Order: sequence, then structure tokens, then C-alpha cells
Amino acid sequence: MFNSKMFNLIKGKFVHDIAIDLGTANCLVYVKGRGIILSEPSVVAVNKKTGQVLAIGREAEKMVGRTPGYIIASKPLVGGVISDFEVAEQMLRYLIERSRQKGFSLSPFCRAVIGVPCGVTEVEKKAVKDAAKSAGAREVFLIEEPMAAAIGAHLPVQEASGNFIVDIGGGTAEVATVSLGGIVVSKSLRVAGNRFDEDIVNFSQEEYKLLIGPRTAEQIKVSIGSVYSDAIPLNGKVMPKEISMRGRNLITGLPEEVVITQSDVRRALEKSVKQIISEIKEAIELTPPELISDIMKKGIFMSGGGALLRGLDKLIAKETKIPTMIIEDPMTAVVRGAGVVLENLDEVYNVLAEVEELEVPK
Repeated sequence: MFNSKMFNLIKGKFVHDIAIDLGTANCLVYVKGRGIILSEPSVVAVNKKTGQVLAIGREAEKMVGRTPGYIIASKPLVGGVISDFEVAEQMLRYLIERSRQKGFSLSPFCRAVIGVPCGVTEVEKKAVKDAAKSAGAREVFLIEEPMAAAIGAHLPVQEASGNFIVDIGGGTAEVATVSLGGIVVSKSLRVAGNRFDEDIVNFSQEEYKLLIGPRTAEQIKVSIGSVYSDAIPLNGKVMPKEISMRGRNLITGLPEEVVITQSDVRRALEKSVKQIISEIKEAIELTPPELISDIMKKGIFMSGGGALLRGLDKLIAKETKIPTMIIEDPMTAVVRGAGVVLENLDEVYNVLAEVEELEVPK
């Protein structure tokens, strides 16, 4: 008697299709039929003397700011695009191999759906595809991150109605109006989570003459970061109003500890947050009136790690006069959306940024 479950199980061992959210801060991997199995920081540690890759992901992140001169712990992606091709290839190879091990796959080949920012150039797209193919992917399909985030948020992207998504990651803030399986209006700004960290580093230097590292700045952002005075604490937890900040005094050169408050962080982030809100307003202005009507009813949906910045949703709602909400599990929205496309590649091929390699069903 034919056992379809057994057949699908055996078939799965010889099919290894994956979806990757190739983020500036973190990379997430979705394996077809299994879901999200991997989440690693986008950091690679390289020995400059030998060119050897020493660590990738979590292990490499531990080395940031703590390495001797001949070891560099760097991020091969800047603003959501590849800045160091060889290192990015090594990272992709690592992600594909790890996903193969965790997915118990016997297949030496795979198809990959990879999220890329809106507005990337053809050269940048080619860099992503070439790096993925060099790392072992047989076919590579690209999907724009706002589209993937909208699908991951379960928005009706294939219907003739307007859906407005704001995806704030580590390197870019992506804003898009989506309808009928395509992006009607899009804006991409290289101001996001990493810029917020830089803002706190700069504020510390200017206000307190204290030099701190990006990891310390990120801890401050996560602990007391807020952009709206009436921000609601995340998960109902009471948020501290201030936190100790340790670094090196730029005048004396000696270690020092100062206290930074919520209002300080709000001032530090003010300029970058205004840029993101300005981008959202521009996208709304360019959106056709019929779709604006839909968006006013449904609201603005936020995804990405930057969406978790306390009070940002309230501030956007206040500035745009449109209800704004953070989707469930915003940090995995892009990879979940790319995973949905991967599972139904033949049916939803029209949402891909490029479809020339895919044999379109008749």
C-alpha cells in the first residue's frame, strides 16, 4: 500500500529549499517543511594575516571590540547589501551548511529565496545571487523585504486593496504600499537599528565626553530606549528610567561611569526617528487615493527589530493620523514571509523581485 507520508519524508531528505533573511544585524534561515531553524548575528571574524575565517555568527559577535589587531570581527553587510563579497559568501556557506545539518538533509543542492531591501541596484542584486550560488545554492530567487514582511504579517497582498508596511531592520528602514501581489510605492532609508546605536554613541561623546562601544549603546537602547513620553512598557514590564553607562573619558583617558536617562536617549534618537517618519509621510503622499482609503481602515503595520523601539508606533500614529500596530513576532516577519513564498513558489511567483529563472506555470 502506498504511504504518502513516508514518500514525503523520504523526498524531504533529497530536497533542501531554504529562505534567508539576509539582514545587516541578524540572518535567519527557514527550511521548507520545517520552519525557522536558525538565527545568527551577521558577524564574521577573519584573521588578516592568513585570510582564514575564525568564527561566524554568535561566536564571532562575542569577539566584536575584543580582538587583537590582526583579527577583524566585521559585518559583511552594510545597509542590507553585501559590502564584502568573499566574507558574505563564507557566511552564506555557513548558514546553508548549518541549515542542512539541522534539517537532516541529504541533498547537496538547494533553492533559496533571499530577502533584499527595496531599491537595491542590479549590481547589488547580482552580488547577493552570486554569493549564494558560490555558497552552494542551485537557484536563487530574490524578494523585496517589505513584500516578504507583509506576507509574514498575513496581510492580503494578492488582493486589490492597499496594505502599508514599515519594516525597520538593522541597516535599513523599508516603507511600502502593497497591492495585487506587487509594490505600488516604496521608500528605502539607510537609517535603522544600527544608526540608533550610533546616535547613542555620538550623544555620549558630545554630552558626557564619554566613549562607549556599539554593544553598550545597543544595551542602552534595549533597556531604556524610548521615542515617546507615553510609551507603554514592553510585555507589561516596568522600564527603568535611567541606566549606568561605562566607558572612557575622552578628556582624562580614564574609565568613567555616568548615568543616562530615558529623556537623554529620546534626544539622541530624535533626528533619526524624524527621518523615518518623514519617509513614511512621503510614501503616503505618493500612494493612490483608493489605496489610502484602505490603509486608513486597516492601519500601518510595523515589522523588524526597530519596530520594538518603545513608543515608535504611537509616534507614527500621532504624526500620520493613521492607526499603527506592531505585528506579532516582528523580528522574524521577513523570513516567515519568504518561507511562505518558498512553500508555494509556483503559485506566488509574481511577488518575487525577479522571476526570470523560475519556470512560470501555465
